[in-house]
Amino acid sequence: MIILGVGTTVLAVLVIGVLVARKVDGDSTNYLVAGRQLGMPLVAVSLTAAAVDSNATVGNTDLTSGYGFWAGASLALGLAVCLLLAGLFLAKPMNRMRLLTLGDFFRIRYGRSTETLASLIMIFAFTFLLAGNLVACGFLLEYFAHVPYAAGVVVASALVLSYTLAGGLFSDAYTAVLQTVITVVAAVALIVWVALTYGIVVPEGMGPFDLEQLTSSEAGAPVNWATLVALGIGDLVAIDFMQRIFGAKSPRVAQRSCFLAAGTTAVIGTIFALVALTASSVLGLSAADGPILYTLLGEYAPPLLAVLVLSGIVAASFSTASGAILATSAVTVRNVFNVRRTEISGAHDPLLRWTRLAMLPVVLIGILLAVRVSQTGILLTLAFDLMLASLSASFILGTFWKRPGARAALAAAGVGLTSRLVFLALTPTIYGAPNELFHLENTLVTSAFDGWATLLAGALGWLTYVLVGLTAARPQAETDTQRLELYRLYREQTPSGFTPRVRAGAVAESVAAPDVEPAADPQVPARV
Repeated sequence: MIILGVGTTVLAVLVIGVLVARKVDGDSTNYLVAGRQLGMPLVAVSLTAAAVDSNATVGNTDLTSGYGFWAGASLALGLAVCLLLAGLFLAKPMNRMRLLTLGDFFRIRYGRSTETLASLIMIFAFTFLLAGNLVACGFLLEYFAHVPYAAGVVVASALVLSYTLAGGLFSDAYTAVLQTVITVVAAVALIVWVALTYGIVVPEGMGPFDLEQLTSSEAGAPVNWATLVALGIGDLVAIDFMQRIFGAKSPRVAQRSCFLAAGTTAVIGTIFALVALTASSVLGLSAADGPILYTLLGEYAPPLLAVLVLSGIVAASFSTASGAILATSAVTVRNVFNVRRTEISGAHDPLLRWTRLAMLPVVLIGILLAVRVSQTGILLTLAFDLMLASLSASFILGTFWKRPGARAALAAAGVGLTSRLVFLALTPTIYGAPNELFHLENTLVTSAFDGWATLLAGALGWLTYVLVGLTAARPQAETDTQRLELYRLYREQTPSGFTPRVRAGAVAESVAAPDVEPAADPQVPARV
């Protein structure tokens, strides 16, 4: 019954995703940013569906049951903080820039070399995010349908790929409506059932008000803070979140959607953490025997509730995986291989064609990583741990501070990424779990450094950006290139025969010029 119910949900998602694919109409702008037509309901639910994935549910409950509320809930609360910060500071300027991918920001702000490096880092990190969601689906099929784990990962990947390949962000946004509704209803139903059946029971020292989890190293404070910071700040450099923000029909819609999604994500994450605490305390469930949420639903919950909650998990995982596949493929094609959208009306759009083709190797890499490292929350946090160390300073500070140039961005990326990878190799654990990904046996670093590795690498990346930015101002040539790239971006998205005059002044002064008007030579803006 459970697999039949979840399968019905998956089928509904696939049908919706394929039906709305006709909106793409052969245009990469429609495919990548939904033609910039999405209203607040669609943007808000797609952001929520991207945040409340298997990591914020299955990974959350596993970590909470073993280490306490802040170990697991931080996955969802960190993402909620990220969405809140995005709404406060970044949603409006990013939407106004009319970017097609987040890699476009790095090209316009810093130039081609930084665009390429930043894009490669984002692609590398987002394969971890994709893998984390495939892990949860693989475990679900293994637990409830007795399908081998690796085969379950492949099946889930094929299903997500099918509708993402067809409809891009349109399919992602419209399927997110169903996915988010199911997830919200499932979370509320789950907490009500647990409260009425067992009460809400919090083991001593493991609850949300036991703040030693945030103040004591023995209680896991470094790891918990690392999770909050990596997701709250590092996740701002999220190509899937930003893709949805770019698709909003106005800056205000983008901002309000972030606020709504932040609140919803925080509530749902808290619910799943409280459920995990009760299950571990009353029923003695442990993640050592498999995902604790799957055990609770499979052995204790009423079948209808199990179907509802598991459908919500699968739906949320599909949404996040879809966004990761789309955004990673787009960045690969557009910002690494420099494929541009055609300006000729009626011509076949090469950006659309190659983005679809790039999805195949992206999914394959995600499958291989999911099979190699069968962790959920760990993979999510590690993805944005890398972003925090290497790109967050040049993205966040670079949006508002115009002095640093490409040298600051490249130096910060090099120092941050290198230091984080070195720390990863030396530290025997990753966020409390054994380091099965990349560990070199040594006697210098112990598991006590876990968590501090994230914070120190992030601090080194930010410090490098600030110091280089203060000592080496951006050359005038970079400023001129920025103006030209901004004009080209608008021109690329303008139908042939129509000359745009666009207002970009509301973007931070360091990023966009007040006005852009074409000169007699269409390649050079006359006034910026």
